[in-house]
Amino acid sequence: MTTLSPENSISARRSASFILGLHPLVRTEAWKFLTGYYSWQSSQDERLTVDSTRRKNYKALCQMYEKIQPLLENLHRNFIETRNNIAYDIQKLYDKDPLGNILIDKKKLEKILLLSYVCNTQAEYQQGFHEMVMLFQLMVEHDHETFWLFQFFLQKTEHSCVINIGVGKNLDMLNNLINFLDPMFAEHLKGKGAGAVQSLFPWFCLCFQRAFKSFDDVWRLWEVLLTGKPCRNFQVLVAYSLLQMVRGQVLQESMTGDAILLACNNLIDLDADELISAACLVYAELIQKDVPQPLQDFFL
Repeated sequence: MTTLSPENSISARRSASFILGLHPLVRTEAWKFLTGYYSWQSSQDERLTVDSTRRKNYKALCQMYEKIQPLLENLHRNFIETRNNIAYDIQKLYDKDPLGNILIDKKKLEKILLLSYVCNTQAEYQQGFHEMVMLFQLMVEHDHETFWLFQFFLQKTEHSCVINIGVGKNLDMLNNLINFLDPMFAEHLKGKGAGAVQSLFPWFCLCFQRAFKSFDDVWRLWEVLLTGKPCRNFQVLVAYSLLQMVRGQVLQESMTGDAILLACNNLIDLDADELISAACLVYAELIQKDVPQPLQDFFL
């Protein structure tokens, strides 16, 4: 903070505290507002009506899926392959807590993922969605809530975690950001570290969930992404902050691309608040500079 001007220091502090985190008792309800499941201006009666409508719509989608499933099996070869991939991914999920209590219903999770694959033409199933949707299932009580929260989350975050929509753009902008803010590191990544940044796509595909020590930390970061504060595409500033954690080691040991990727994969059990604050400081640094137009359009 002391390296910033007084005005930008205040801006950084405000950015770092723009959302203080949600208490577990209110998280489920609050997420419905953050994702757009409910309107912020809605009354309690209106929310009851909306929830009833979403439940009915989900039931209608389930009935439609049951009717067209034989057609999908016969005419769409990708459907059977995707269904098998979903089943395989879910099978690998650990569904119990340390005391042996069942955490998730794998059958319901599989159903929601299949329905999402069939209904969401923008975001076909990709490995990692099963882990994301599992977190939604842990948060809410009903299947229709899990399904719609996931759909709205994808929309609200501009499909930034979807490989064929947002992930490639995130990686390109991460490269641009490194070139702009840290030319020395950028030179190393272009040379010995070639390919390292492009190999970090799992960070974006999973919305960083494997980097944290708890589900609460994952939800904490996702809540920030949903606010769109302090800027759009905050996930790229988060990725930049993660790279800065290994920067010293990378340069000191003159690491190659594979070694850099290994070091990045070892960034686990992180604290969400610390990472969010670090990314907010990157944003505060960014807005002090004469930012190139592509970065302006992406972030500002």
